[in-house]
Amino acid sequence: MLFNLHTHTHFSDGSSAPEEYLKEAIRQGFSLLGFSDHSPVPFENSFALSEERMEEYINAVRKLSPSPSPFSLPQEGRDWGWGCQILLGLEIDYIPGITAPIETYRKTNHFDYFIGSVHLVKNEDHPDLWFIDGPDISIYDSGLRDFFHGDIHHAVSSYYHQINQMILTQKPDIIGHLDKVKMYNRNRYFREDESWYVQLVDETLDLISENQCVVEVNTRGIYKKRADSLFPGPEILRKINAMKIPITLCSDAHRPNELSLYFEEAKSLLAEIGFKSLSVITHEGWREVSLF
Repeated sequence: MLFNLHTHTHFSDGSSAPEEYLKEAIRQGFSLLGFSDHSPVPFENSFALSEERMEEYINAVRKLSPSPSPFSLPQEGRDWGWGCQILLGLEIDYIPGITAPIETYRKTNHFDYFIGSVHLVKNEDHPDLWFIDGPDISIYDSGLRDFFHGDIHHAVSSYYHQINQMILTQKPDIIGHLDKVKMYNRNRYFREDESWYVQLVDETLDLISENQCVVEVNTRGIYKKRADSLFPGPEILRKINAMKIPITLCSDAHRPNELSLYFEEAKSLLAEIGFKSLSVITHEGWREVSLF
């Protein structure tokens, strides 16, 4: 079963309209495609869905679904026309005290699932936010220097504490690119085997397990050549497997041709680690599907 739950359209920072992603998904033989544009943030930006276009986004995705239920999966002997089911989600950009809570969107009943992610890290002692994403490594470096005085321990701790706060207060369905804070690190500021870093990760994994979240295995850092490993990396994935935390595989596509990039390589790595299945959402909730 080929599917992707992390997809960005031109309603946020993606390149194209939803129907262009669907056309490519059909061409590749997808069974399910989930859209997850960035939720609105209350400041000027170039990446998030605006409040003014929220209804337009909802309607644009919903009109693509050929089935009465957006959660229905193809069944043997039942013709859904183009055969690719559509789900409507949001990637919630969580910034404590700044962004709207997931409950604001959940209570509308418009959305099928939520990905919780941190892209902008808050330092309680500084008014500006550390942007750890995007195509420009210099923004990562300058933010670390200017907003955290170059203290990588403080900066990375703030990132994971923000993730933890998101898990406890927002309870997203999926945790997006869990260790994205490493993206532009590449062993320049810290090593992922350092005890303080391992402890931060372990605390977060315990919370994920306790709150029954699904962890996204995100391939974007690899195929965009911005990271040396998946989000999360192999060592964290081994712990996730040992803890029996469910995973889902996503490409974080910002262009139609990115819908399944690095999927086969990622599946091979997951199989080597010991994973047997991936999680996907349906009308009955989450279900497990075979890795291959």
